[in-house]
Order: sequence, then C-alpha cells, then structure tokens
Amino acid sequence: MALKLTRSDLGDLNQFRCIAEAGGFRKAAKELDMNPSALSHAMRGLEERTGVRLFNRTNRSVTLTPAGEDLLKEVQTGFAAIASGLEALNHYRDRPAGHLRLNVPTDAARLVLAPILSNYTRTYPDVRLELVIEDRMVDIVKDGFDAGIRYGDAVPQDMIAIPLGPELNWIMVASPDYLETFGSPEKPSDLQAHRCIGMRMGNGALYHWELERDEEAILLNIDWHLITNETNVIVQLTQTGAGIAYVLEARVKEQLASGQLVQVLPEWSSMGPAFFLYYPSRRQLPEALRALIDMAKNQRK
Repeated sequence: MALKLTRSDLGDLNQFRCIAEAGGFRKAAKELDMNPSALSHAMRGLEERTGVRLFNRTNRSVTLTPAGEDLLKEVQTGFAAIASGLEALNHYRDRPAGHLRLNVPTDAARLVLAPILSNYTRTYPDVRLELVIEDRMVDIVKDGFDAGIRYGDAVPQDMIAIPLGPELNWIMVASPDYLETFGSPEKPSDLQAHRCIGMRMGNGALYHWELERDEEAILLNIDWHLITNETNVIVQLTQTGAGIAYVLEARVKEQLASGQLVQVLPEWSSMGPAFFLYYPSRRQLPEALRALIDMAKNQRK
C-alpha cells in the first residue's frame, strides 16, 4: 500500500532539502523566509515521525547522517520531477509563470539585464523574478538558482550555455585630471610607473590585463596601486582620478561620451568572451527563462 503524503510532509521534505543543499539551518531559513528555530523544530518533528535521525548537529555545523544522505537523493529526484511537471504546464498557458531565480555578476546585471527587466516584468507579470548580483562564482544547483550568467570562459563545463551577445571589448581608461597630473602612457610598459587599479575576480584571482594590437599580444602583471573586486567601485574610483582602470568598453560608454573618462593607449585593447546564460543540463529550459533569453538577445542586436 502506497504511503500517503500530507501537505505537512511535503513541506517538511522540501525544507529538509533546502537545509541539506544550503549546508545549515540559518542559510536555509533565509532562503525560505523562516525563523531558524522554527525550521529546526520542523526537522525534529520530521525525525520523530520517521523514527530516523537525519542530521548530525553540533554547535558549529550541521551534516547529514547516512539516512539523511539517502533521503536527500530521493527527495531531490522527487522535487525535480514535480518542478518539471509544473514547468510543463507552461506549454498550455498563453504566457510563462512561476518563480525564476538568477545569479549574475555586476557587469551582466548592468549591461544585459537592466535594459530589459522593466519590459520583461510588464510582458510576463505572472513570473516572479529574483535577481542575485554577485561577482563570486557559485554553484547554481547547490544554491538553488534556475540559471546563471557569466563570461563564456567561466561557465562550468557540465552546463548548457547560451551566448547573450557578441564578444566584449576591454579597454583602459582614466580621468582627464589623472592624465593631466601623471601624464599619458605612450606604450604598455609605461603602465608600470602609473597608478593602476586591479580587479580581483570572482574566483579570488587577480585579473592580469590582456592587451592586443594587430598581431601583438601582451599580458601585463602590474604592481597594483589599488585592488577591489567590484566594477562599479572601479569606475567611480577612476572617474575621481584614482588611477588607470581596465574595464569593458560598454561599461563606460556614457563616461567616454561625456568626457568624464578618456581611453588610455587606444590602439591597445582586448576582445574577450561574451556573456553566457547557463543552466543545468539535466533540466528542461523553463519557459520564463526562454523568454528572458530571447529578450536579452533581441536588445543586443
């Protein structure tokens, strides 16, 4: 005889999955918008009903017992099937619906998504869109995202990746005040004597400037005057004369047009990978995500 699951059972199993995937009660509670103590109480109730201990709890960590690990595999499969079934219903609707959760870096949020989100939310009012902006690399499956956006060379190999536009041009810029004070470099090697602003990437590594001119290619490893991990801060610092920065040309288009920034060594730049949207290969493409991809591609034509 098949076991009949109650609404409470399904809710508790989903909470169990979130705790296991998040690696703890507090992080899962934030994702579920619950009180951590209430979540812990619910899991103790689940353990009492099943008669099996699912978590090893200490003051510093929460890990799964062998029984918990086995349950997690089954629950993940079950909830993936439920999500797939609900997504299939979108084929019978006149427009997509549901919850779409994305993880994107700062530059992609500003250049790819910001120009289209107002139109997207008006066109698809039944989609609840959650946008998490961070430059560090995350596991979108483990952290509960439907998809992510990253530069093409940073997309995990086991994901389906879709380009959202052409390759991106990287240039060097500085403020007119900075160049008036410190002078303009005449060749790449002159940059070693300048105040250059470094970028620490999402994986923790420092980004070395890649410069190209016709068939020449140079990889610069500079003694950085200042280092940060956020593009908006780099642009603001550069506008106030803090130094020379290496940024996406599209990111400073307005500042270049207004004269707030000036391109340094304009004959030297570098084409880099485009932005790619990616999602797990084992799941079908949600209709809400498909609509977002189409809108992003059309606005960049």
